[in-house]
Amino acid sequence: MSGPSLKTYSLFAAKEIKDFYLDDPCPKIFPQARVILIVFEKLVFEKFSNPTRDIKFIQPTIFSSYELKHHPSLDAFLGDTCKGTSAAPTYLPAHRFEVQDSDGCVRKFNLIDGGVAANNPALIAMNQVTKEVSRGNSDVFSMKPLEYNRIIVLSLGTGTTTAKGGGRYDADEAAKWGIVGWLTSDGSTPLVDVFTQASCDLVDFHLSTVFQALQSEDNYLRIQVAICDLDDTFTGELSSVDIASDENLQNLVRVGEELLKKPVSRVNLQTGAFEPLNKGTNEDALKRYNYYLAN
Repeated sequence: MSGPSLKTYSLFAAKEIKDFYLDDPCPKIFPQARVILIVFEKLVFEKFSNPTRDIKFIQPTIFSSYELKHHPSLDAFLGDTCKGTSAAPTYLPAHRFEVQDSDGCVRKFNLIDGGVAANNPALIAMNQVTKEVSRGNSDVFSMKPLEYNRIIVLSLGTGTTTAKGGGRYDADEAAKWGIVGWLTSDGSTPLVDVFTQASCDLVDFHLSTVFQALQSEDNYLRIQVAICDLDDTFTGELSSVDIASDENLQNLVRVGEELLKKPVSRVNLQTGAFEPLNKGTNEDALKRYNYYLAN
């Protein structure tokens, strides 16, 4: 996610993301809770001048340049939307801010991480594009709503934590849990694991089915990794969202590089396992996408 430059292009190139996180935010944001907001505001508001969920109304809030044209009250600072969409419960604080439109009307936002509603935002992105096509938006080239062969979707996962053997929790174990057990068990958070992973998998299942039905299967690519399938040189810290040690960050980089060499796969909803599709590697698929976009 990046702010636009003066020429409306992204302010930074994708290749700069890795060094940006390794050199600046991660080591500073996570070690000391008391500096989280100070560092975040410096990095985001100064450097740049998504979905979230409004807990006051218990409704998802979608910030996009398309929606802004129809709802001026969504004209929030990029920094505010970033703080809202990253406010994962128990990790970062909920974020409250206000937006005043040109008519003087004020809208108040009380946001937490949109992952509680849409941990995989690919379906929301497709919804936005389809809506603009239906509206006849000239920015979304001339196409019909179901012309999925003219749309390319790259969906990047952040890793799943299913245990080896295809399981994580069992009913006998969960039946003994109370509120505390569902919130924390053996260093994990079962309730969060269940609803976030279910959300991701169902979106993947839905989009892959739709693209297949519209004879555009190769136009949808989901790249995801199961932490349990990695070799034993990686530590258990890899699946954590708040461990920013040099070792863990470098391991994450290594996982990403190795993932490029993995075959294009899709999750089997019956087993939770990733199954190769005989369509080459993820790197091959990305090169095809690059060719499509360039031509």
